[in-house]
Amino acid sequence: HGGASGYLALMAFYSSSPEIARPTALVLNCVIALVASYFFIKSGNFSWKLFWPFALASIPAAYFGSLITLDPTYYKKILGALLIFPILKLSGIFKAKESEIQEQSIPLSLLIGAAIGLFSGMIGIGGGIILSPVILLLHWADMKQTAAVSALFILVNSLAGMVGQIKQGLVFSSEMFLMVSVALAGG
Repeated sequence: HGGASGYLALMAFYSSSPEIARPTALVLNCVIALVASYFFIKSGNFSWKLFWPFALASIPAAYFGSLITLDPTYYKKILGALLIFPILKLSGIFKAKESEIQEQSIPLSLLIGAAIGLFSGMIGIGGGIILSPVILLLHWADMKQTAAVSALFILVNSLAGMVGQIKQGLVFSSEMFLMVSVALAGG
């Protein structure tokens, strides 16, 4: 994943304002998701068939979500709520049983993509932290394909969110270039 949820959690912990945190997380997301996407596509783990319905609906939704300015209190509550789902998945509460890969539902994928895109744009994440558990729970792909699809999904949503934020006047932290260097080295 691009890491935006982790970046945002750390920036919230250090009292960064959403006006600084959102664009910083999106830039960091773009850098890491671009690297991850390149390597996943190169290794043959990427599935365009799985990716396109999510991306088709999420890109415009992420753009429009990024135009929504949330009160900092609501911003932190929505961010916290979105972080609960992957925490529950990682803790084993939403443990998916091993089974065969199921046929993807295009209408459901479009709906999921739009919802994730909207919230991603509002908060400043790429949405992979939500998409990955959903794909795995629905048995639409294995772990590597899920990670590959999520990486590019994160990239396109982060770019759509940044376009919306540029329209509103993007604010970058002076430390962002240092953060990008550290994230790139880690990624």
